[in-house]
Amino acid sequence: MKNKMHNKRLQKTTATNSKCTGTVLIVTIWIVLILAGLVLVLSRTIRVDAIGTANRVSAMQAEAIANGAIAYVLSKVTDGQESDVDYGAPSYEEMQLGQGYFWVIRPNLSDDKNHDYGLTDEAGKINLNSASLEMLLKLPSMTSELANAIIDWRDSDSEISPGGAESEYYLLLNNPYNCKNSLLETVEEVLLVKGGQHDYLYGEDLNRNGVLEWNENDAQQSPPSDNSNGKLDPGFLNYVTVYSYEISQGSQDMTNVNSFRSQGDLLEIIREVVSDSESFQIMDNIRAGHPFQNLIDFYFKSGIKYESVLKIEGKLTTSNEKKRVGLVNINTAPAEVLLCLPGLEQSDVDAIVVRRSDSENDTSSILWLTKILSKEKAVGIGSYITTKSYQYGADIVVVSGDGRAFRRYYVVIDNANSNARVIYRQPLTYLGWPLDEEILQKLRNKG
Repeated sequence: MKNKMHNKRLQKTTATNSKCTGTVLIVTIWIVLILAGLVLVLSRTIRVDAIGTANRVSAMQAEAIANGAIAYVLSKVTDGQESDVDYGAPSYEEMQLGQGYFWVIRPNLSDDKNHDYGLTDEAGKINLNSASLEMLLKLPSMTSELANAIIDWRDSDSEISPGGAESEYYLLLNNPYNCKNSLLETVEEVLLVKGGQHDYLYGEDLNRNGVLEWNENDAQQSPPSDNSNGKLDPGFLNYVTVYSYEISQGSQDMTNVNSFRSQGDLLEIIREVVSDSESFQIMDNIRAGHPFQNLIDFYFKSGIKYESVLKIEGKLTTSNEKKRVGLVNINTAPAEVLLCLPGLEQSDVDAIVVRRSDSENDTSSILWLTKILSKEKAVGIGSYITTKSYQYGADIVVVSGDGRAFRRYYVVIDNANSNARVIYRQPLTYLGWPLDEEILQKLRNKG
């Protein structure tokens, strides 16, 4: 009997111990699972923090490369002479800077299938602050309403142009504001002007890289709206500026051919290239032809030979105006901009483009146009053109060495005073990566 009771107690104790052991095991398992979960969570947190830190480092690297790229472009624009500026590739294509790379991209207005690289000449565009209504109306994608509204926006009066607008219109908008009645400070400011729309300014080029992307050729399936005709309509963004101007170098030492007070000085200059006997006849021609619209007008009316005028044109001026805004560089302007100049037709523009592309022709003076245009047309555009450039646009794209981060800025550099400086810096990173995706993928795989 005692043995049976002892066995029962022993069995009960064993069962109790077994239960305790099982409970401890379960608790241990739960603790292990919790610890494992904490380790996984902590590991994931550390990994996310590491990735975030790496991304921040890459972003800082990309920003530093962007600043370096801007400094590089500034170094290319040195002494204010257009002929010394290096415009195109390979100086701006996949340039290594530190551990990263940068490109200076620009649209090739005659090829929307391939990327192009280099600076953009702001003087090769129509200046929205100085162009006449007729010139504005000839811009691609420009409307009559917007052109007239731009005139009203930039002038100082309150008179409303046909189809234009003054403060009465803008104050009735949902978000009212006054008509500026002053010059535009950026090209994008036209979006504040009556009739200004993204479609007119940017066209189908959503990311502004000058290349036709799949989403820019799919009709209404994805932004932007396009006509899916296999060609990129860039709007008028690439043809306009608000930055172009030039300062008459040494204007105080130049002789104004329209001033009778300068007749003595003018005679001395003319005698540098013609004989004394010829100079009297030329001075008679000058007095009879006075006033002169521009240097081309002076050339035709004075009777001085072409080669002789080229030798002295740097000493002559038709105006005492020191700063001239919006002169179009006849040597760099695309055909679309040349067509905006008064009186020019497509055949004239074609002739200009062909002749200026011939390296054997001297195009350093606007007088070269007299060889291909009629007298009337050459004189008609003489007051709107130049062969010099002092402002340059640079669309800079940079990427960190590991491909994790990129930056894009559009900067405008002014060198009119032979002291190159950035006068405008616009962030464009939000538009997305504008080059081939393979570039980023290769860098990420390498990293």
